Amino acid sequence: MRLTSLRDSLLLILLLVVAVASVSDLMDDLAHGSDVLHLAGEVAALLLAACAVAWLLRERRRQDAQLTALRAELAEAAEHVANSDAATQAQRRQLGEFINAQFATWRLTDSEREVGWLLLKGLSLKEVADLRSTLEKTVRQQASSIYQKAGVSGRHAFAAWFLEDYL
Repeated sequence: MRLTSLRDSLLLILLLVVAVASVSDLMDDLAHGSDVLHLAGEVAALLLAACAVAWLLRERRRQDAQLTALRAELAEAAEHVANSDAATQAQRRQLGEFINAQFATWRLTDSEREVGWLLLKGLSLKEVADLRSTLEKTVRQQASSIYQKAGVSGRHAFAAWFLEDYL
């Protein structure tokens, strides 16, 4: 489970507890005839907690939909590769072997290799983080380490390093 997902789940639980406590306190205050100003404050806290819960749930659904779409896009790309002609597959295989060999030369860790491949496929840092169930900050640090080991200035130079001889 991603740390952000865990954090969001804990926040959601906390907000639900606040909402339930607010409802309970509001009912108790109503039973004991509290003043209107105090009741308005209780209602405001309840509404804020409810809005935050709704926003978190909507955001989680949006992220899940984005991740599902990204996984489908990657599967479609893999299917496209599988359906390409033999010569193209052979060239792709050779390029893949070349990239793996270069990753080994640069002594990339397994995580850095995975991030490197996903960056070469054109995914954003956020998309890589979502696919790998890690924080975007972690992917950013891994990408920086890759660029440093490769001796390049950034993402574009990293991709260009592999394409330079083909152009």
